[in-house]
Amino acid sequence: MNESQAHIIDTVIMSNLDEWRPVIAMLVFNLISAVMTALVKMALQQGINTLVLITLRQLVATAFLAPIAYFKERSTRPKFTLEIFVYHFFSALFGAALPQYNTFYGLKFTTATFAITFANLAPVLTFLIAIVLRVESLNMKSKAGASKILGTLMSIAGVMLLSLYKDVTVTHPANGADALLSSSGHHHRTTTASSQGNIESKNWMLGTVALLANCLCFSFWLLLQTRLTKKYPALYSSTAIMFFVSILQAGALTVTTERHASVWIVTRKLEIVTILYSGIMASGVGYVIMTWCVEKRGPVFTAAFIPIIQMMKKDASSVAVCCPSSPINEKEVDEEADTDI
Repeated sequence: MNESQAHIIDTVIMSNLDEWRPVIAMLVFNLISAVMTALVKMALQQGINTLVLITLRQLVATAFLAPIAYFKERSTRPKFTLEIFVYHFFSALFGAALPQYNTFYGLKFTTATFAITFANLAPVLTFLIAIVLRVESLNMKSKAGASKILGTLMSIAGVMLLSLYKDVTVTHPANGADALLSSSGHHHRTTTASSQGNIESKNWMLGTVALLANCLCFSFWLLLQTRLTKKYPALYSSTAIMFFVSILQAGALTVTTERHASVWIVTRKLEIVTILYSGIMASGVGYVIMTWCVEKRGPVFTAAFIPIIQMMKKDASSVAVCCPSSPINEKEVDEEADTDI
């Protein structure tokens, strides 16, 4: 084999690796997100304040990314203009502050499995918005175009079924309303159980609306990143700035709504681990991965990997439950298993 043939082989191998890198990157992101979802659900069950969790997570992410951005991109970082600041403001709003609040709010009233399953709507919304904004093309006469339309309709139908289905295995009444109804014929107990069931149903719908808002925010953020990465091609700096702005956004809302300083005190081991992991891995590493994939393959490609989190979450939850320091007892494990679809 001469040098020319060896060079051709090396070129082909590197080309194939370049094609697979975004795929591998998104699989890593999905694993990170699955673990984060399981940790956040447990931290919320322990009573950590949602806005405090978001603000501290962004603070950790900024502290993690800022030194990397400074040293790695100090000679290549573009000029920071007012236009770039506006882009970063909305990137922080749609990519960090709002979606995280909606996700955690949705997790509080639903389950981790439901939240991740509902996130399957994100690729559909991203695809539809991308078509409207002409970021993505669609030929309805081709087989590929027809498959996209069919897949979109099936995804929407599945999410609607998941949201409106009222069976106990999905809605997970925490207070045992059905058990009260079946084990007692007393009128006052029946009334109490009915009231509890109504509250559970209302909370479930509120959680569903929050998760839908999260999907919309995520879709808009992915599409916004396609422009931001072209106008400000500094991956680490852009992500660090986004999280710094989101600290101000989430922090302002937290100070406005939570007047007691005690909500900022985090002492439980699980809460500290959740903040550090979600800040460093889910935000710091995860958002860099997503932004890079959007730049390389586009928003629709990036969103298409979200459904894989559902499979990875099963293993992440199992590891969390098996951990000796996990706050989930055997009864809660059984209840969580009942909510899986």
